[in-house]
Amino acid sequence: MPDSKPILEFRGVNVHYGPVHVLKDVNIEIRPGEMVCLLGGNASGKTTTLKACLGMVAPSSGDVVVDGEIMTGATTAQIVAKGITMVPENRRLFKRMTVKENLEIGAYLRTDRDHLDDELDAIFEMFPRVKERLGQKAGTLSGGEQQMVAVGRALMAKPKVLLMDEPSMGLAPVLVQQNFEIIEQINKAGVTVFMVEQNANMALSIADRGYVLQTGRIVLDDTAEALVANEDLRKAYLGDADSA
Repeated sequence: MPDSKPILEFRGVNVHYGPVHVLKDVNIEIRPGEMVCLLGGNASGKTTTLKACLGMVAPSSGDVVVDGEIMTGATTAQIVAKGITMVPENRRLFKRMTVKENLEIGAYLRTDRDHLDDELDAIFEMFPRVKERLGQKAGTLSGGEQQMVAVGRALMAKPKVLLMDEPSMGLAPVLVQQNFEIIEQINKAGVTVFMVEQNANMALSIADRGYVLQTGRIVLDDTAEALVANEDLRKAYLGDADSA
């Protein structure tokens, strides 16, 4: 895996919101099959990084590269068609639509419509509760059930890379462990995962590698094991849950 070419890459990416310099010369490489987490405090630029992956914000300089192709300036739809999909923070389901309709939206760019039932079956196997709730309005589900549907919707796109923005946010503690087990299961099934997560301990426990973002700059980049052992990181993100 280390010798393979990156499937998702940032090359010196800078992002500005007006006069505010949010991302500063960010370099990231994610290889096929990896699970990589992006850690950092509030307003460090983590969500902006994911938005830049999807073309939701445009770099002021530098390039976002997907599978060897420069995608800087591409639309979100073009990037999704290349195999990048996100489970957004707080799920963002269409609450007045049924669970089935939400799942189907995830496949709207798929050209191989004949295989959608295979994806649905795999999602039902992973989340039996989702199958039971197919006809129910998404807004009536519990937080844990909504997270299952949001992950299922993303998997319906048959992504090469799954972006996850704060997957544990808003979940009851009992569901957080279950949620990370599901993310690990998805990764083991061959989906590359790039995850932004406040729960640094949990993220590093399942990740291969991690990056630490501080005021828009990557300040650490190492294996998950080495980051857990890093004294500075432990003080900043692993010791105090409030600062994670």
